[in-house]
Amino acid sequence: MSIRPITVIGFDADDTLWQNEQYYKLTEAHFQSLLADFAEGDRVSERLLEAEKRNLSHYGFGIKGFTLSMIETALEITEGRVPSTVIGEILAIGRELLSHPVECLPHAREALEALSGRYFLVLITKGDLFDQERKLAQSGLGDYFDAVEIVSDKSATTYRRIFGKHGEGPERSMMIGNSLKSDIVPAIATGAWGVFVPHELTWVLEHVDRPTEAPRFREVPHLGDVPSLIETLGQ
Repeated sequence: MSIRPITVIGFDADDTLWQNEQYYKLTEAHFQSLLADFAEGDRVSERLLEAEKRNLSHYGFGIKGFTLSMIETALEITEGRVPSTVIGEILAIGRELLSHPVECLPHAREALEALSGRYFLVLITKGDLFDQERKLAQSGLGDYFDAVEIVSDKSATTYRRIFGKHGEGPERSMMIGNSLKSDIVPAIATGAWGVFVPHELTWVLEHVDRPTEAPRFREVPHLGDVPSLIETLGQ
């Protein structure tokens, strides 16, 4: 049986095309130092992660939700005694995250150049609308994409809708990203190809096992290997 050709390729953004998680880690370390008089750093991080989990359904993904979770954590750890200056510092480091320069990952531009024009490229990213639009504009990668989808979450339903909207359905589509949970597993569940590009700093809430038994699962060490991988699929 011949392989139906891929026509649509979706790319994740954060930690696939540009750095993201490393800035959250730096911010978290700063947050730990702000609460050093009240709790050990590991305990602060544990409580922050708990708050993030609780708040995802309320605030969604992104820096604004992260900032609100830091404020909530500070109030909990200090039992409401957190100094106003600390709250001010939390807001300041949240704003700093929202204005941090964009650093593209190695091979991102080359991979997009190689695929642009041959396939319909869609940026599929979740998070705050304004922040994701800002990062895409600053990255200089926007012209390679035929469409941009900024979504509240990534699920099989999300990918089925996007690949149906921009192409001929999931079976002729591919999703590329660093998150197994958000980028790969749900895309494969729809019948699409899923190409995992690991990043050394992937948020703990995005960790799941590799779907190694799935026929349409692939893994490459970096984006530079994506064009040649696609060639091996008979494109």
